[in-house]
Amino acid sequence: MFQLPFPVRDANASTGDQPLGNLPEWNLDDLYTGEDAPELKRDLDWLEDACKSFAADYENKLADLDAKGLLDCIQRQERINQVAGRVMSYAGLRYYQLTTDAGRAKFMSDMQEKITNFTTPLVFFTLELNRLDDGHLNGLLDQNADLARYTTVFDKIRAMKPYQLSDEMEKFLHDLGVVGDAWERLFDETIAGLTFDIDGEALNIEGTLNFLTDPDRKKRETAARELAEVFSGNIKTFARVHNTQAKEKEILDRWRGMPTAQTGRHLSNQVEPEVVEALRNAVVAAYPKLSHRYYELKRKWLGLEKMQVWDRNAPLPMEDPRVVNWDEAEQTVMDAYNAFDPRMGDLAQPFFNKGWIDAGVKPGKAPGAFAHPTVTDVHPYVMLNYLGKPRDVMTLAHELGHGVHQVLAAGQGEMLSSTPLTLAETASVFGEMLTFRKMLDGAKDDAQRKVMLAGKVEDMINTVVRQIAFYDFECKLHEARRGGELTPEDINAIWMSVQGESLGPAFEFMDGYETFWAYIPHFVHSPFYVYAYAFGDGLVNALYSVYEEGAEGFEDKYFDMLKAGGSKHHKELLAPFGLDASDPKFWDKGLSMISGFIDELEAMED
Repeated sequence: MFQLPFPVRDANASTGDQPLGNLPEWNLDDLYTGEDAPELKRDLDWLEDACKSFAADYENKLADLDAKGLLDCIQRQERINQVAGRVMSYAGLRYYQLTTDAGRAKFMSDMQEKITNFTTPLVFFTLELNRLDDGHLNGLLDQNADLARYTTVFDKIRAMKPYQLSDEMEKFLHDLGVVGDAWERLFDETIAGLTFDIDGEALNIEGTLNFLTDPDRKKRETAARELAEVFSGNIKTFARVHNTQAKEKEILDRWRGMPTAQTGRHLSNQVEPEVVEALRNAVVAAYPKLSHRYYELKRKWLGLEKMQVWDRNAPLPMEDPRVVNWDEAEQTVMDAYNAFDPRMGDLAQPFFNKGWIDAGVKPGKAPGAFAHPTVTDVHPYVMLNYLGKPRDVMTLAHELGHGVHQVLAAGQGEMLSSTPLTLAETASVFGEMLTFRKMLDGAKDDAQRKVMLAGKVEDMINTVVRQIAFYDFECKLHEARRGGELTPEDINAIWMSVQGESLGPAFEFMDGYETFWAYIPHFVHSPFYVYAYAFGDGLVNALYSVYEEGAEGFEDKYFDMLKAGGSKHHKELLAPFGLDASDPKFWDKGLSMISGFIDELEAMED
């Protein structure tokens, strides 16, 4: 199945009524010029023929191939992936620009069905590959250096060997995948179609979420209660989507013999379960010194006896509410990127002047933000919902980091460029940190520095603590679903079981907050994705500490790591920096940067 891009950040956005300057929009012509573009028809026709001829040439014959023959085979499949990826990138990006447009939704669905049908004959490849003897395959890899480049591809495929079903069953599941996609689209279209009444004005979800960062506490409360009311009114639909998706996953995992619901994600991330467990345990153990401690500080700053959920992302009383226009945001991020290394600035610049960013908030546009790599012979596209808040500048820096990473990794080719999720957040979080440090160095006084530090701590808590709480929610949800159908109330209870633990005693929870699991896209689009954020933040904090220590040749090593894409394991990529994510103390090093910022904030209180 060729997956669509999806919003990957729980970002706040707004109604888009501020004078933000000339916000860029995508130009998708580098993919195709329209649904009726002759190049699109040409590619679809080629794809259908290429899949048929691939199956005719290689099915039941992989065991007889020599090293050169296997190299030709995998390179032909790589080209098929590239053309199919271009088609689905175009269909998906157009859809996310306007998810409420029936024509775009139909086009995307039609393209998905065509490509699924075309590629069904290719299912044999991974199945036959996994039937090859280890010694035979290793012998072929030893004979041909060009083939050996694809070792990590073979390793990833063969990691699924213990969980592989029969050829006929795998083809059936491949075809059935479009049904699962339909539930994802139901979720997207339901979210995009929600309307929220804020003081008589009808807003979409982005505009409403934006009020949760409003300086006026009454407006924040109004928005939170309206979100709760609308989510509650649609809770049966959201519960049905989650029940169905979790049950489908449980059936697939059971048939494959996967020991846990998380196993498939760990395999695709090429990360050991014990590494993720060490990360999860380190973060949960650190809740008291991170989120609990910070929110107690924030409670005092806000002058509250207890914080409510609508105070979590409230601006600080001393915060400057000014709007950052687009030109200033671009300059800020570009200055930070260039200060690190001019090569990074050169890679980032085309995003701004070649139609690679879609920044504005528009009715029907997908919420959140993402960077989609498309295919290696085109370029990435970045989607934002930019409102001029300082955190929106951080989101720009984050997504641009993804884009730079994707451009650099493209040299690996279609099969090796895709970075495991655990490392996919490296360049994005590093880009955020560069931008933050640049802005912090420019703080005009202690009050501004305090606001900046507090904002960064909140972002890090949202990236680490909140995402690990999300991960725990998913683990509990999928485990509970194995015992039977979950009512909305059951899911609500699971959500609340992780919220109090992660946020701490400074908070009270309004009636209705128990439904706020409903709008998080990751749970539907990519189960267990969320721990990648915490992994990436912890990794970058450790990486940044090496950079701050002035490690010789850091920039070159950093670019080499990004260029590697998915061609190396995280141990191999981090070794040049003297780091090892499998060491439990590694995570403590990353978390200590957050607690150090909180130490500095507490010291400012004295």
